[in-house]
Amino acid sequence: MLKVFIRSTVMVLVLLSMTTVSYGKDFKYVGVKKCKTCHSSKKIGAQYKIWAKAKHANALKSLSSPEAMKYAKKHGIADPSKDQKCLNCHSTYATIDHKLLDPKTKMTVDEGVSCESCHGAGSAYKKRSVMKDHKKALANGLNMPDEKTCVQCHNKKNPFYKPFDFKKMVAKISHPVPNKK
Repeated sequence: MLKVFIRSTVMVLVLLSMTTVSYGKDFKYVGVKKCKTCHSSKKIGAQYKIWAKAKHANALKSLSSPEAMKYAKKHGIADPSKDQKCLNCHSTYATIDHKLLDPKTKMTVDEGVSCESCHGAGSAYKKRSVMKDHKKALANGLNMPDEKTCVQCHNKKNPFYKPFDFKKMVAKISHPVPNKK
């Protein structure tokens, strides 16, 4: 009787582990163009347009500024726009495991600090049916960034560090979905 119980328990555990593996979420990065598809309209907050005008969208370009080039030369960096130490905070694409790229994505290093740097890989939450339900979106990989997210780059290790006031800065880049009436 004990042998039957043990075999049954082992079989159930094996089946459960197989289920977890086959149904586990493997979130993939989709790139800002996928986000733009839905997040451009004024009706839902024009988040893409807000991002496109902000410093995050132009983070990679900032590595070509005279100030960045001067710093790079002083620290033995040939091209900050190609150096991983710099790209870690200036390009989402340059920091992710490329095995996590959706094969259909057109994501590039030029996107700078894109949506998925803050909100997580979008493959499972990008569908409108998922995004309509905030809890469902969170369960499918959507991150709601907090101060910990931001200070991964906005910290004293940054050579151009300026004191970082999370509340003030998040208000500057805020891009909420308008309240429904």
